[in-house]
Amino acid sequence: MASLDRTARAFLLTELVSGFALTLKYMFKPKVTVNYPHEKGPLSPRFRGEHALRRYPNGEERCIACKLCEAICPAQAITIEAEPRDDGSRRTTRYDIDMTKCIYCGFCQEACPVDAIVEGPNFEFSTETREELMYNKDKLLANGDRWESLIAANLRADAAYR
Repeated sequence: MASLDRTARAFLLTELVSGFALTLKYMFKPKVTVNYPHEKGPLSPRFRGEHALRRYPNGEERCIACKLCEAICPAQAITIEAEPRDDGSRRTTRYDIDMTKCIYCGFCQEACPVDAIVEGPNFEFSTETREELMYNKDKLLANGDRWESLIAANLRADAAYR
């Protein structure tokens, strides 16, 4: 009986017909493919991309050199050097992140008491050499200046869950 059933399915090409039916079913539905370089899909406010150092609205950098991000980094990718300023506060003189070591865990962002270091929305930062992935303070501040509006919006959207 099973061989007769198998022979009937092979003769009537049921697998081929069901495949064509599936193709016709999806042929007239809207496409879900994203034309990547020209279109980008939505990102979550919690997306962890390229690192950035933020500034206060008056232009002063937020980092207070508490070194919590350096201490909590499991990959030991962050290096901070600091010195006191004339007014008694501390500011960083060196803030380096080795992006080849970074595992994008987000611990640095969570440990920062003033939201100075964040992982921004940029995921397109490929390079040709490893040296370009050694981010210094100037590069991180430039990233923060470039992405500040999106970073602030993402932090506001995520504030209820922190």
